[in-house]
Amino acid sequence: MKKVSLIAAMAALMATSAFAKPVTYNLDPTHTYPSFEADHMGGMSKWRGKIDKSSGTVVYDAEAKSGTVDVTMQMDSIDFGFVPMNNHAKKPELFDVEKFPTATYKGKLVFAGDKPVAVDGELTLHGVTKPVKLEVKTFKCMINPMFKKEVCGADAYGSFNRADFGVDYGKAYGFDMGVNIAIQVEGIRAD
Repeated sequence: MKKVSLIAAMAALMATSAFAKPVTYNLDPTHTYPSFEADHMGGMSKWRGKIDKSSGTVVYDAEAKSGTVDVTMQMDSIDFGFVPMNNHAKKPELFDVEKFPTATYKGKLVFAGDKPVAVDGELTLHGVTKPVKLEVKTFKCMINPMFKKEVCGADAYGSFNRADFGVDYGKAYGFDMGVNIAIQVEGIRAD
């Protein structure tokens, strides 16, 4: 009887240990879109756009309530829905995509209860790295019926001052340098 109890206890311990391991999720490029809005002419209107090509991983440990985010955005895929603006944004006076082809965001998940509610991270844009915090509005993991794998998704929001990253085109014309970002993201379990 003691032998059976010991084996059961060991099995339960091993199952708990296996459950507590961090899990890596590869970002699904067809369901991940960093988007943004920025001022035009000091309040005249808002320009909205997105980055069409991004990749990365999220490492998530539900048991330990921890995790990391690592995202790379291809800045030549910037899309305002207006080709002349796309072309202008790629030039040296704005994002200078020849010199700075990617932007990255790396951070740590912040939990409240059982779910992540924020990401404390750093954005590297235009060769400059600064802290940018994202608020996670929604978060959900489930078995995707099409992939037959676990998928986790989130909707996150934040803001930053683009002049802090050396992207201050329009400042002399009275443009507000604040940028709001919204990121819809889905990651597919890697293992």
